[in-house]
Amino acid sequence: MNHRAATDDAATLRRELAARYGLAVAERLPAGQPLLLPVHDLLDPLRCQALLDRLGPLLGSRSRAITASLLSKRLAFLATGCSLHALSVFDQALDIGLDNCWIDCRHDGQRWRSRLLLQHWRLQPAPAAGAASRQAWREATVTALFRGHLQPLWQALSLSSGLAARIFWENTAVRVFSLYENRLNAVAEPQAAARIAHDWHYLREQAPAAVFGVDHNPVRLFDRHRQGAGGRRKTCCLYYLTTQPAVYCKTCPLPGACPG
Repeated sequence: MNHRAATDDAATLRRELAARYGLAVAERLPAGQPLLLPVHDLLDPLRCQALLDRLGPLLGSRSRAITASLLSKRLAFLATGCSLHALSVFDQALDIGLDNCWIDCRHDGQRWRSRLLLQHWRLQPAPAAGAASRQAWREATVTALFRGHLQPLWQALSLSSGLAARIFWENTAVRVFSLYENRLNAVAEPQAAARIAHDWHYLREQAPAAVFGVDHNPVRLFDRHRQGAGGRRKTCCLYYLTTQPAVYCKTCPLPGACPG
């Protein structure tokens, strides 16, 4: 690919990530916004708990555990959406290292207004040397996403809220399934469509546990197509506890749950 084509692709990717996931690039961020913070601040227990306590009333949550689960769903949507969209549609690795990311956690009481912000826009294209080289590059890219970005966050949220990280990982798997089976399913360009199919197969069937930094592949473990009982979740995301009357997810595992 020549330089101009690569530049055009990068600009298109940047527009798509902004439109679909709210991604922004801001080297300088305004001060005095308590819901805008470096993502790595969540690794600090006091700062993480302070954020959960600020968000709780906005979400209608009465505990850090509930707030942490809902926040993990949003963080997973933003991080996996941006990273995997770049990977599978554009054949690019987007730098979403914890030190390069800020999170805007705003919520208006009805819906999230949050977005991910990058301090620096950095891309690494897939190698042109062939399928084997791309496979190694892809594994490094998804490892940076799951083990490098999400696993430390889920561990920190678990410590700060008392909620099992297993719930955050199922929240993540749900977001990844939605991305590949809904959002990216409509991509028509043949090469991109083929990459999407290959990458999705890899994540579901081949990615080793080491990619995720845990002792299993959560995308495979929480594959709803392998689940009995109509593909229901194995864990509850606790969303229903923020609604009155209770509204349940379509795949809620709780006995007697009536999806909203």
